[in-house]
Amino acid sequence: QVQLVESGGGLVQTGNSLRLSCAASGRIFGSNVMGWFRQAPGQEREFVAGITRSGTNTNYADSVKGRFAISRNNNKTTMYLQMNSLKPDDTAVYYCAWRQGVQIGVRESDYEYWGQGTQVTVSS
Repeated sequence: QVQLVESGGGLVQTGNSLRLSCAASGRIFGSNVMGWFRQAPGQEREFVAGITRSGTNTNYADSVKGRFAISRNNNKTTMYLQMNSLKPDDTAVYYCAWRQGVQIGVRESDYEYWGQGTQVTVSS
């Protein structure tokens, strides 16, 4: 089992920044990938960004490229999402996800474990 706990969400104005964190615990050994997804009201959950255990490989949704940056800490147990130049369209519940392996999946079904989510609201 893997436990994931997100933090760092909140209410910000357009153009401001937030940093989300996801702390992983449990059976997190070996090759793994962590990712961020988001779900806005009335919409499906969508991929935002993903990162391999080493941090060498990352992947971003086109909608956040150049504005968001994903990273992991040195002991690989915490993942971050630095969100800059936030827009109202970024408003959503942001979820942390984890999977074994080395491929950065972009589908919900690619990931085995999920956090509870953290709300990000961007006001215009």
